[in-house]
Amino acid sequence: MHGHIIITGATGVIGSDLALKLIGRGERVVLFARSPESAARKIPGAAGYVKWDSDMESGEWTGFINGAKAVIHLAGKPLLESRWSEAHKEECYNSRILGTRHLASAIAGALEKPQVFISASAIGYYGSFERCSDTADIVESGTGGRDFLAKICIDWEQEALKVEHNDVRLVLLRTGIVLSTKGGMLQKMLTPFNFFLGGPIGSGFQCISWIHVDDEIACILELLDNPSYRGAVNAVSPEPVSMKDFAARLGNVLGRPALLPVPKFAVQLLMGEGGEYAVKGQKVKPGVLHAQGFAFSYPKLADALADLITNKK
Repeated sequence: MHGHIIITGATGVIGSDLALKLIGRGERVVLFARSPESAARKIPGAAGYVKWDSDMESGEWTGFINGAKAVIHLAGKPLLESRWSEAHKEECYNSRILGTRHLASAIAGALEKPQVFISASAIGYYGSFERCSDTADIVESGTGGRDFLAKICIDWEQEALKVEHNDVRLVLLRTGIVLSTKGGMLQKMLTPFNFFLGGPIGSGFQCISWIHVDDEIACILELLDNPSYRGAVNAVSPEPVSMKDFAARLGNVLGRPALLPVPKFAVQLLMGEGGEYAVKGQKVKPGVLHAQGFAFSYPKLADALADLITNKK
């Protein structure tokens, strides 16, 4: 096979939308998945479904790296989907660091290397803050943080940086909170709001740097197609908001009050140490996308929420 696009993490919310979009535009897409069978059921029409997991150093999958047009690496164990324990933290860390390390190694060993490696990261790179006012706007030149999520992102990116020794264009996709009704923060907030029990999580003063799932997909396609992108790219909308404002606007769209804040202790009760991160945030701006003239379809939160909820995206 030659000129194909590899996607890891393709059965997630972002990966599945991206894969279908690429298949729709006529690309030959190869999905690396823990279960190729379930990937085939969820995302029909790909050119290949290949067994891959973050702890697989080698295997049939390495042969597909040779001659690929691009590798889009989105895989990683969900961080905030379950209560934090030392084992959970280790699994989250290893799934990102080892998966990226093995892909970078396979790229180094390929006779014909991919033109571009788009490797997922997150705005957690910059550290977490209690209030929007605690930090100025953060762009891609911002320094790395010191907490656990920052350590994951920094170490994750270090593994990806190895491909640059092989003259492969590298893009580090620092994604914010992706808004979708199919998963993530927005989906979790919808249930209490529908029962008139919705409100901000934690103090409400923390910053939410968000992006509509359609803009996230459009951003990845732009990074894929436009060779002028290199290095870190913040995938966030131009308008971060406080959690309080986020809850209020969600309430407006749903026609529900946003009166009942979820206290920090309740979040920590559910999530353990992970609750610390659920009640913090980052005030991040899309510096590189803005400089390149990227056009967001949903720069404003009210419009993004209205579209997502009306169209169940």
